[in-house]
Amino acid sequence: MPDSPIVITGLGCVTPLGANVAETWAGCLAGANAIAPITRFDAHTYPCTFAAEIRNYAAPRIEGRFARWCDDKSRFALAAAREALADAGLLDARPDPHRFGVSVGAVSLKQTIGDIAARLQQVSAEGPERAYRATDPKDFVVMSASYPATMLAGVFDARGPNLTTSTACTSSAQSVADALRILRRGDADVMLAGGTDRLVEELMVMGFGLLGALSTRNDDPAAACRPFDRTRDGFVLGEGAGFLVLETLEHAQRRGARIRAELLGYGCSANAWRITDSPPDGRGARQSMQAALLDAELRAEQIDYINAHGTSTQQNDASETAGIRGVFGDGAARLPVSSTKSMMGHLVAACAAVELIVCVKAIEDGMLPPTINYEFPDPECDLDCVPNVARKAKVDIAMSNAFGFGGSNGTLIVGRPR
Repeated sequence: MPDSPIVITGLGCVTPLGANVAETWAGCLAGANAIAPITRFDAHTYPCTFAAEIRNYAAPRIEGRFARWCDDKSRFALAAAREALADAGLLDARPDPHRFGVSVGAVSLKQTIGDIAARLQQVSAEGPERAYRATDPKDFVVMSASYPATMLAGVFDARGPNLTTSTACTSSAQSVADALRILRRGDADVMLAGGTDRLVEELMVMGFGLLGALSTRNDDPAAACRPFDRTRDGFVLGEGAGFLVLETLEHAQRRGARIRAELLGYGCSANAWRITDSPPDGRGARQSMQAALLDAELRAEQIDYINAHGTSTQQNDASETAGIRGVFGDGAARLPVSSTKSMMGHLVAACAAVELIVCVKAIEDGMLPPTINYEFPDPECDLDCVPNVARKAKVDIAMSNAFGFGGSNGTLIVGRPR
């Protein structure tokens, strides 16, 4: 880790638990549950009929040239980014645009089955030429994974580095890490970093269902996401966005910013195993956490809390536990490790950014969010998962894990400001 610290000065999110950081954090501490039957489309014929949808959400107003070129995924990103910039005091007093960059974790924006079926019917009935002329180019612009980063740069006049990372569930961990590296290199003074996703759609529920990755506890959706519990049977799709404002310490001090936390380090790895499973020995998770500790120049015993990837699948939770044991040894049993996915579902490309925000709040408030629905201990996951009820604890340094579908792993470490 270089001498010049990189600090966090702004937080923003939109999640199934709430429309901002305060609501989301309050929901986490209350052990709230946002998982319920899907309302966006008729899912009764699917193996999984529930998800963590964002409900009762007032979409932000978008004006100017980006008003037309926006979908819900981009709107989630815009709302979370605005909150983060306002929290940092940079929404009105913008930084030098040439020293202000954007780094976003996102996956490509998929059309729904209804969209595809309507297009095929049009081609069949009217011919491809008429269907081509009737197609809105917006549909293809917003399908790009890079569109949210493009949109945020345009809305906030960020003319510095602009990146998109698309590595499934690790996307926003790596987007934050890219921002960290850019700031360390001196290529920018301020970076807006995070992720956004909206996968509660027919194709995604169908696809993950066919893979057997989703819980099928359709008779009791609220109890479906149960990380580290012996009876877990799959993850639950969620949606939302999370963004953080990162700055060099010098820039933050120069403008008198409130420093919420310091981003201490990042590690990454690949499982090189299987697309759908994690290696039983947790080797990829272990390597990622060890690399983050090395980057942050920390010892394992200095970590006070881990926000686990904790998806509630049999393989992932056991593999992550093995990785944690491999890094923390005998101390693993005493280290609090919780999964907030139990409450808000799996936000996929946005999950790591939101969960890093949770870590910052844990440090600030001295509270650990619980893993809800924990009933039956699993000897393969013998961790202190902060079961069911939030807990008071002094947290100086927290670790956040994100282990992506396909085997991409990322770990971020955040600490109390020095």
